Amino acid sequence: MILKVENIAKTFEVEGQEIKALGNINFEVERGAFFSIIGPSGCGKSTLLRIIAGLLTPDSGKIKWDEEPKIGFIFQSYALFPHLTVFENIEIGLKATGVPEVESRKQVLELIEEVGLSGNEGKHPKELSGGMKQRVGIARALAISPNVLLMDEPFGSLDEFTAEDLRKLLLELWEKRKMTAILVTHLISEALELSDEIAVLSDKPSVVKGIVLNRSERPRNLRSENFFKMEDRLKNLIVSKT
Repeated sequence: MILKVENIAKTFEVEGQEIKALGNINFEVERGAFFSIIGPSGCGKSTLLRIIAGLLTPDSGKIKWDEEPKIGFIFQSYALFPHLTVFENIEIGLKATGVPEVESRKQVLELIEEVGLSGNEGKHPKELSGGMKQRVGIARALAISPNVLLMDEPFGSLDEFTAEDLRKLLLELWEKRKMTAILVTHLISEALELSDEIAVLSDKPSVVKGIVLNRSERPRNLRSENFFKMEDRLKNLIVSKT
């Protein structure tokens, strides 16, 4: 185990009313696993991920790491700096941690090639397609050599074919780097394609309705009988009232 999420609760104030987003969240993530979090729209999946990342503080409960996490984060909105080039956006984390310029340049150029952006080093985000922007986001998250990769619906803004390509790239990078990956997604099929374990959240205030194990061999056959059975199981778990 690398992560234990223990009794996490979070309430927000919206227009003078308290909205309890997370009720009492509990689960564990194994080291090196690909773990997904799914649930109804608005159930607090992204809030939970930001608490795990340390970007939000829970009202109660604890996030317990078995080792010091070095976290890379991939956002749905890309979160690129518009005034910086592809190279500079990827390099920014290395600069912040004081990596020498020669080594930083070498690492960034290797990442640019690895994520399929060679020849685009000098372009700015406005010159890139959505898929290319997310390739920059992936490379930037990996530049710091994380042991934990957090992803908040990273392919939600992309067309189906681009998302499919980037899911394949993501799996290759995860397997190569032996990272722990935690993905928030609203797509059951995406969770099944990528994940070893899937946590299903209830509607807010969220609790974990179940953890579904997915031990299918990779690459996953998305048209197999087993895939459709697991898809139905997850759908039923999401919509059930208990």
